[in-house]
Amino acid sequence: MVWCPLDASRALRSGLILTVLLGVLVTFWTHAACAASDVAGFLSKVQPTDFFPSADRFGPPQGDPPLVPVYRGDQLQGFVYLNSDFTNSVGYSGKPIHILVGIDPNGVITGVKLVDHKEPIVLVGIPEARIVGAMNSLIGKDMKPVASGAEHPPQVDIVSGATVTVLVMSDSIVRSAVRLIRTGRVGAGGAAAASAALPPVTKTLDLERSEVRDWASLVGEGSIRRLHLTIDDINQAFAKSGNAAAAQNPEPGDAGDSFVDLYVALVTAPTIGRSLLGDDGYQRLKERLQPGQQAILVAGNGVYSFKGSAYVRGGIFDRIEVLQEGSSTRFRDRNHTRLGALAAPDAPEFREIGLFVTPPEFTLDPTHPWQLQLLVQRSLGTRDKAFLTFDLDYVLPDRYMRREQPAVTVPASAPAPSAQAPAPQSVSAGEGEEPLWMRIWRSEPISIGITALMLAALTGIFFFQNILVRRPVFYNWVRRAYLAFVLVWLGWYANAQLSVVNVMTFSNSLITGFHWEFFLAAPLIFILWAATASALLFWGRGPFCGWLCPFGALQELTNTIAKWLKVPQITVPWSLHERLWPVKYIIFLGLFGLSLYSVDLAERFAEVEPFKTAIILKFARGWPFVLYAVALLVVGLFIERFFCRYLCPLGAALAIPGRIRTFEWLRRWQECGSPCQRCAKECPVQSIHPEGHINVNECIYCMHCQELYYDDQRCPHMIQVRLKREKFAAMSSPAMRAGGKGPATVITAGGKPVGASSAISPPAT
Repeated sequence: MVWCPLDASRALRSGLILTVLLGVLVTFWTHAACAASDVAGFLSKVQPTDFFPSADRFGPPQGDPPLVPVYRGDQLQGFVYLNSDFTNSVGYSGKPIHILVGIDPNGVITGVKLVDHKEPIVLVGIPEARIVGAMNSLIGKDMKPVASGAEHPPQVDIVSGATVTVLVMSDSIVRSAVRLIRTGRVGAGGAAAASAALPPVTKTLDLERSEVRDWASLVGEGSIRRLHLTIDDINQAFAKSGNAAAAQNPEPGDAGDSFVDLYVALVTAPTIGRSLLGDDGYQRLKERLQPGQQAILVAGNGVYSFKGSAYVRGGIFDRIEVLQEGSSTRFRDRNHTRLGALAAPDAPEFREIGLFVTPPEFTLDPTHPWQLQLLVQRSLGTRDKAFLTFDLDYVLPDRYMRREQPAVTVPASAPAPSAQAPAPQSVSAGEGEEPLWMRIWRSEPISIGITALMLAALTGIFFFQNILVRRPVFYNWVRRAYLAFVLVWLGWYANAQLSVVNVMTFSNSLITGFHWEFFLAAPLIFILWAATASALLFWGRGPFCGWLCPFGALQELTNTIAKWLKVPQITVPWSLHERLWPVKYIIFLGLFGLSLYSVDLAERFAEVEPFKTAIILKFARGWPFVLYAVALLVVGLFIERFFCRYLCPLGAALAIPGRIRTFEWLRRWQECGSPCQRCAKECPVQSIHPEGHINVNECIYCMHCQELYYDDQRCPHMIQVRLKREKFAAMSSPAMRAGGKGPATVITAGGKPVGASSAISPPAT
């Protein structure tokens, strides 16, 4: 029997398939085991005193989802629950972050314990204590005002490098507490539990009540609410804000002068609308409103405009915002109608009056309290500004609401629900709330815009590479500036460093349940992955490895400085080089196979990447990690991009699908590799084979070979073309055409004269 390479290839493929299938089965089994766990399984990791200082025992879980009562003797202290039982708590790892939360019967958070997670940045990197410390700022927060919409959800301090993890944890704690309060399971004691057994009272806007009232009556009953701030009020508010620069730039004018005098009214109510808009104006408003939409009138005097000027430039009124029960909206120009005066005869004159209609995607319940928030800004110079917000609370008077409650018969023997044993209830409130990833994206417009511009600029560089590389000096400065920006802004500032951990997380999510929102929670990482995946079709791994990797940029820039300082460069012999570059593929396959067994274990071994140490944590880490990262950089001073060439598992992961690229953008002459070896010898990462073939799996698309391709002083082919052109020009001179000997022609190569015999042959490479 003859063992041929084809048989070996088939055997290898069969082995890989069996390994993947086994890994899938193990992952499914592990996932099923984890899915069976509940709050009772995590109680063994904590003590009752972690949540209530005087508590001494846990009671049995009650209801569904379960609440665990916590007792001191027989006295109820409060409850403990698992956040993931009530709301989404999936972090960037694609796995739930399990947190036990303590909450007292009045709705105050009393304790937070992180009991299980798979977040890579916390497993190996940022100390877990820092993450928990950020969450501890929620302890002592009364969640009832948040549940009612009277207050904004509390914000925790962001831990640099773990933004997504911290935001997901904070959001899940707040949302779960709010849902518990809204369903009546905590927050109002026995009274809330008893009222939960009764049909709720339904309040609606009374559209039948319609009369015309004067301005003073509407103000007196609370149909029109006022926010009046003097110049002294604003100056004192900025002084108390702690912003020294803002305090040193007070608003000019007399202290008692009005800074802003704002009036707000809900004109959807017929009486308020007819009184302020007149019958004709109110009728036009009714015809304009869609079902569920509300109309708000805002009028103001004073030196500060509540409209501002942003709506003129961008169509948005950025100085006012409507908030209700944790949701909010700003108005755009399409939601606005300018009014000149109010119909009420005793209404004062206003400098500006606006009629705003709520957008269709925002539901404002007129029967519940809501707020109009005014944003006040103060210029601190040519670019910097300071901001303060002031809330104007609005509650529609009871006379304009209708209450309805269905009649029910409660058997006398039916026991009322107890606070100690909450009745099972479904947590349906808040399902329509805006997902966390959408809020994150909306909070980072500048970073997203800068990243988009970076990618657009890189696309331009690639598409117009043939023009740029003809100007080597200019192109090299463009490349260095781009790499410096990637390192400083994208890496050290924005922490947008892709990692092989992302690849393992994505692969694992395809097995255990894929959800886009897991990956959308990190906008810049998502954008970079989308761009990198798209670039694989055009250029392979080069765009990311050579241009968008912050650690790769750090290696190349430090090596550039080393060359400028005359640090000797080591050229790895080709026979050794081609045996070293498969090492990174072995590392990647090992990590990938390990991730099928245990993602946690694979993430720990993924520390072979120094990205977290050098980029995310900026070397603020334990000395073994720092020593490893620095050692790689030091080696890179002598062997350019040493880590990229031989150790980077992410580069290997990108090189494998990069083989499917559709286009070939790097040009080659027929002489490349035979006999010329110049490009191969000058390639910074030795990705060109001696026979002239470019190995796209190793190419970082630095385009140095393309500089040589067009250089008629260094490329032998282009030197021949230039010499022939010069000779033809000399032979075509007027003196030669006249039959004379013509002028003496001197042919040069590289600025030096050459003989006739050498003029047509390339110089030795």
